[in-house]
Formats: sequence, C-alpha cells, structure tokens
Amino acid sequence: MNVTVAGYQAVSILHGGPSTQIRNTAKHLPKSGVDVRFFDPWSPFRKGDADLVHIFAANIGTYHLAREIHALGVPLVVSPIVYSLHTPAFVQRTLRWGRFLQKAGKGIWFDYGITADICAWAERVLPNTAAEGRLISDGMGIDPARVSVVPNGVDERFYTADPTPFIERYGVRDFILNVGHTGHARKNVLSLIRALAGVDHPAVIIGRFISGAYGDACRAEAAKHPHILLIDGLEHGSEMLASAYAACDTFVLPSLFETPGIAALEAALAGAKVVITPYGGTKEYFGGYAEYVEPSSVEAIRAGIKETLGRSKGTELREHVRKNFLWQTVAAKTAEAYRKVLGLAP
Repeated sequence: MNVTVAGYQAVSILHGGPSTQIRNTAKHLPKSGVDVRFFDPWSPFRKGDADLVHIFAANIGTYHLAREIHALGVPLVVSPIVYSLHTPAFVQRTLRWGRFLQKAGKGIWFDYGITADICAWAERVLPNTAAEGRLISDGMGIDPARVSVVPNGVDERFYTADPTPFIERYGVRDFILNVGHTGHARKNVLSLIRALAGVDHPAVIIGRFISGAYGDACRAEAAKHPHILLIDGLEHGSEMLASAYAACDTFVLPSLFETPGIAALEAALAGAKVVITPYGGTKEYFGGYAEYVEPSSVEAIRAGIKETLGRSKGTELREHVRKNFLWQTVAAKTAEAYRKVLGLAP
C-alpha cells in the first residue's frame, strides 16, 4: 500500500502538534505495511502515484490540495485537527448561513465551510477525539459511517527519559512545567503565568516566544516573578526536552481547548502529574488521572496547580498513556482506516 501524506505549507515552521502528528504517524506506518512518502508540491503528482493521500488539517492551508486530489479521483483520507467551543448545532447554523452568503456573492470564505468541504471530499475522516468527530458529523453533516476516531500519540522514548541533564543544566527539579507556543492566545499562557504568580513553587515555561502583543505580554508578566524560568524553545527531538518532562513534578496545559495536547501526553508518559483544560476531548485521553481546570479563571488554574502539587506522583496515568497512545498504536489504527478505504480490510 503506497500512501502520500501532506499538511499545510507552514507546518514545518510552526512546529507544534500537527507537525509531530504527521511525522510520527509517517514514521510508524511502515510497521503496519504502509509505504509512505511526503507530498512534494514541486514534483508532478498523478493518479496512480499513490493508492491514497492522507492530508493532516482541514483548513485554508490544505484546501486547494484536497480539492485537486479529490478531482484527480485519488482516495483521500483527512485528519481534520479542528475543534470549536461552539456546539455542533451552532456550527450547523453557521454553515447554512455561510453557504447562503456564498451563493449570493463570490469570494466569501469561512473556516467551517472550508473544513466541511475538505471532509466531504474525503473517503474517511479521522478525528483525534469523539468530540471532534461529533463536530464533523453532527455540525458539518458528514456521514458518521465515514468518521473513525484515531487518537493522537506519543513517542515511547519519553517513558525512559532521564531527568538528570535538565536538572544539571538549569539547577531546578520537581517544578511546574508548561511546553508549547506562547504567542497564541488559545494556549492561555498569560493566564497561566498570572496563576503561577500566586504559587510559591519553581516553574518552567518552554516554548517559542512569538513576537507580538500576546507573546510580549507573556514575557513581561513572567519577568515580574523570579521563580518562573522561561526557556525559548527546545527541539522536539532533543534529549533536554524529554529530560524536562522527567524532571518536573506537574505539567500544566490550561488552553482554551486541546485535542488533546501532545505535550501533556509526553509529560504524562515521563511520569508527570497533569493539570489540563477540560475542553477539546482531553477527558477521552486523561480520564480520571488528571486535574481539569477552567481556563477562563486564573484562580481556578492556580487552585488546580496547588491541589496537584499536594499529591504524590503515581504510575496509573503513565501506564494508561503507554498502553493506549503510543505512536505505533496510532499508526496501526491509521493503517486499518486506509485498508477500509481501499477495500482491503478483512
């Protein structure tokens, strides 16, 4: 089975969850009998060059590629990587009005319509959570029979991560940790920093501090508090990042929503306790093993962190993640979806 995988053009610049998902899915698919190549926009692509194409992210960045793959008649699989705090009913109403406006005049684009089009062209849609799946089927009118949940994953190397390198380099251990982008409001890092201001415990924030109003505000707020250490980005594949997860006590991801936050899975696999947003399907991954906090409340984030710091580490979450969410498990489920599309499933 020959599969071409693709994402939006900026995925290698932004890094983050979609990049990790694409690269690790592609890395482990050969173990399930799938030959994988990455789509190259500068090389000719014709029907027959691949048995199917798998596009990650259903948004404006992948719209035209998905449309042309569909027009070629090549089977298309899509991992939408989309979520909204709006209900499926709200999405449905928005789509209805958006389609009406599109008929009234050309040049009108809207996010839900773009995602719905891409998912409609796909033979199979692979949301990361059941919550995302309901948004796709109930909100965007995609046949539920074409929707299969394939979870996000985590690299097994975090299970054996060594805390020593991080402790020796930065002189801190058993700290509160956050890893991710700081320039995007969805990640809610500014509220996290304000919550940490009232927690008498060392904290570390690792991420790309993107210039702009939000990122600059995060830097300025953190500078007021000497117990908060900012580290401007560590490569995802680096030993130091894995070591940071292993060296921390509690990992905190109070985003507006996550599906489910790969960094939180990585930290959990390394043995950290987890404080996380309840929105976006996180409960499908972390179950009763995490502390869920309301992201709109600095006080709630602070209380959740303090509550979690007061508990000792256990192994239940770590083993739960290892059993259910390693990339090889995710790749096997992805390959199974491919076989169904191609009529190869038993």
